Amino acid sequence: MTKWHLHTIGDLVREKIIAEPMDGNHGEIHPKGNDFTKIGIPFVMASDIKNGLIDFDRCKYISKYQADKLRKGFSQVGDVLLSHKATIGRTAIVPKSDFPYLMLTPQVTYYRVLDSDKLNNKFLKYYFDSPLFQRILKLRAGAGSTRAYLGIIAQKDLPISIPDIKLQKQLVDVLSVIDEKIELNNQINSELEAMINLIYDYWFVQFDFPDESGKPYKSSGGKMIYNEVLKREIPEGWNDISLGNIILKSGTGLNPRRNFKLGEGENFYITIKNIKNGRIIFDDNTDRISDKSLEIINQRSDLQIGDILFTSIDPVGVTYFIHEKPKNWNINESVFTLRADKKLLTPEFLFMLLSSKEMKVFTKQSSAGSIHKGIRHEVLKDFKLPYGGMPVILSFTKILRPLLERQHILYTETQKLNELRDWLLPMLMNGQVIVGEAS
Repeated sequence: MTKWHLHTIGDLVREKIIAEPMDGNHGEIHPKGNDFTKIGIPFVMASDIKNGLIDFDRCKYISKYQADKLRKGFSQVGDVLLSHKATIGRTAIVPKSDFPYLMLTPQVTYYRVLDSDKLNNKFLKYYFDSPLFQRILKLRAGAGSTRAYLGIIAQKDLPISIPDIKLQKQLVDVLSVIDEKIELNNQINSELEAMINLIYDYWFVQFDFPDESGKPYKSSGGKMIYNEVLKREIPEGWNDISLGNIILKSGTGLNPRRNFKLGEGENFYITIKNIKNGRIIFDDNTDRISDKSLEIINQRSDLQIGDILFTSIDPVGVTYFIHEKPKNWNINESVFTLRADKKLLTPEFLFMLLSSKEMKVFTKQSSAGSIHKGIRHEVLKDFKLPYGGMPVILSFTKILRPLLERQHILYTETQKLNELRDWLLPMLMNGQVIVGEAS
């Protein structure tokens, strides 16, 4: 059986298995607002590292000229990143890209494996992700405080236990298969989301839905009439209508105050922080409620398949389509639930309407509040939209429904894969599970 050997990161540096850990620029020259560009060299902060990847769409960029003026923080393909300030313990591996290198802020350390015969960089990343390492890292960094930080010198004292390179690669292979499938699912869902938004825009913003001949209505010369309420042209025969006139229900969940107690039981209490990118986040940070509390909330919210969740305070207007009857979760009072009047529209169309750019503009302009911006039910229901009747909505839904269902299937699969990976990771990283070892 392969033995695991306990080291510190400093040991691996002295043995030249890992290069001296480095974090971002500490020189006198720091990029400021005017230094950032739309394209150039990525300038990666801890907040740009999410779910084990670098979010290049979110991070800022600096020019090659500006990058050359910085004293350090040059990270290359294959380097393992570890956030060590404020947001502690996020990890990623610098991927192959068109960028010659990345620049890092002082929030992020990069580790460069020098001896790949003794240490696999993906193994190092997974080890950094392991619960035991994360607990030690955050404990020593004082995670939770406003000054949470663990510098390079202190990082060298962090423990790391590694087996021989053969077993490292076997462990990496097991976890990589899961992560690659998760990444593929996420890529497909991103493409589906772009396609869904494009179809909605094409039909109900540009008004190029198929006419009776199957041609795009507006582009083929379909007659447009100016609408005084909407202050825009809409197809002939269409009219303006308020959101409140095409929904059957507008409700919310329940505040725990005087109703029930948080922190008891195994059911999830969903707030605005748990609704992101068309999905609900169930994790260790989600509040819990008892079976009795869940029953109390159910009596108020009455969530059904096809209902749309809509966050009512900042960030306003994040949406979620309910594909399955909730069994172990419900919502708080800051999440609206809206139900379509199926005589006038479909739940799928309502979801796209509530998720649209036009709705985001409306909610931004209509939200009020000195501390937390929010929108009230009556204000939301006053939203006006062009309405063409059920035939065009049903035709649109026939195209949209399988795309939304495919997204949901992939989200569900990805959630299960994440749970499997998180279950396997600690056991693989402490030698509790043996993977394909030769005798």
